[in-house]
Amino acid sequence: MSAPAFGSLETVPALDRPDLLAAPVAAALSGWPGAAQVGVVEIDPAIADTAALAEAYDLPMSTGANCVVVAGRRDGTERVAACLVRADTRADVNGLVKRTLDVRKASFLAVERAVEESGMEYGGITPLGLPAGWRLLVDPRVLDIDVAVIGSGVRRSKLLLPGALTAELPGAEVVTGLAG
Repeated sequence: MSAPAFGSLETVPALDRPDLLAAPVAAALSGWPGAAQVGVVEIDPAIADTAALAEAYDLPMSTGANCVVVAGRRDGTERVAACLVRADTRADVNGLVKRTLDVRKASFLAVERAVEESGMEYGGITPLGLPAGWRLLVDPRVLDIDVAVIGSGVRRSKLLLPGALTAELPGAEVVTGLAG
């Protein structure tokens, strides 16, 4: 199968360019059956943020999917989750995420911690290759994206894959109402 393409983004199969992936992402892809449907595109790291990328490549915001990391505590135990939502929406951190994690308060994980624990760069954190103890919550609207543009673990590239494939990521939990 060939790598997905979108607009002027020229992709190659992600497994053919491990140099464009964070180490945990490359490792996760190498053992995942869906990897053949994942492409990677090299970009200028200065436009890695979703809005800048969309503008530079004339992409609708609805094609991007952002991965945010949140955490909360209950009975002294921390619970961490990565939330994958369409770029034109926001994760309902103080509502559904908090209830799903069963914590009193959910907040974004400190950037330094998210980067250190994920082994990925800030602005490139992706749902592939997350630490084993993190949950992965996916908004169902991501599944409807024909070709989703997501992080690759580094700022200098993006992954492209069928949105429906995100439901098959290791540990993925599709959560209705995750984003608004």
